[in-house]
Amino acid sequence: MMEHLGILLFSFLMTYIFSYFLIPRLKRSGIVGKDMNKPDTPEIPEMGGIAIVVGFTAGILLAVFLNTFFSLPFNLVFILASLITILSISIIGVMDDLLNLPQWLKALLPLGAAIPLVAIKAAGSTIMVIPFFGPLDLGILYIILLIPIGVAVASNLTNMFAGFNGLESGMGSVIFLAISIFALMNGRFDALIIFLPMLGALLAFSVFNFHPAKVFPGDVGNLTIGAALAAGVIIGNIEAMGALLLLLYVFDFFIKLLNKFPSRDWWGFYKYGKLYPVENKVRGLAQYIMKSFNGISERNLVLFFIGLEILLAIILIGFFYFLNL
Repeated sequence: MMEHLGILLFSFLMTYIFSYFLIPRLKRSGIVGKDMNKPDTPEIPEMGGIAIVVGFTAGILLAVFLNTFFSLPFNLVFILASLITILSISIIGVMDDLLNLPQWLKALLPLGAAIPLVAIKAAGSTIMVIPFFGPLDLGILYIILLIPIGVAVASNLTNMFAGFNGLESGMGSVIFLAISIFALMNGRFDALIIFLPMLGALLAFSVFNFHPAKVFPGDVGNLTIGAALAAGVIIGNIEAMGALLLLLYVFDFFIKLLNKFPSRDWWGFYKYGKLYPVENKVRGLAQYIMKSFNGISERNLVLFFIGLEILLAIILIGFFYFLNL
């Protein structure tokens, strides 16, 4: 376990150091975005998620080193295939941040990025463990359909439920802490090698991203979070837990679906230190909470969602432990 702790800490350290040097350079290069939830809409450096990718990748490379020279047990092929998928989606995020890709293209490109995971699962298990149903062998359907869709859905969900200081890194930290605990409880050490570096990277990034944010993750960060979760649960055969941890993201998705995925006015209207839905219309889960509380500060809004995610994680871990899944 000391090796696993070392991987987490190394990812944290590399993300922190890289963020420290990256943020001023992003600002000098004009890679900034307006913080729409502040009264003066300040310009904040974007694409800080590059630091998440760097820290995460550094953690994976340390794990590979430990596997090669110190026999840290995990399936190297599974980890390298996952890394290819995750970094491919990170590249899609960079392209979107720089070129503003159409929404339909962002939804489709991750399907191709899932090919390495499809390849390794084609030679491995196609069984999913579903609560109340138990193990279910989905065969070729799992390989050619569920894996690509899972990667695409997870990465897009974590990219859509975003836009508030500390929300992406804060909720992501809770998710990866919970899924790491779950993987450890069930002996899913391959998945743990994916989860721990991302947890370390997100915790470090939160230092700079939490309210008031000094940097935004951008699509490169948001897409990578979902991709890492999808890759980890697929190689660890813990898909059900991963999917359920994204319930809040799913609720946000359906609210935005009903509003035809608004490209504007999905943030908050700032007034006297609180955020209210723009035009008093609910266009996402965050706006629903703003309206329910009759205005809420951005900091408290993010803490509310982090608290909900913690509660959800505790319930799910207890639920799966009780069912012995």
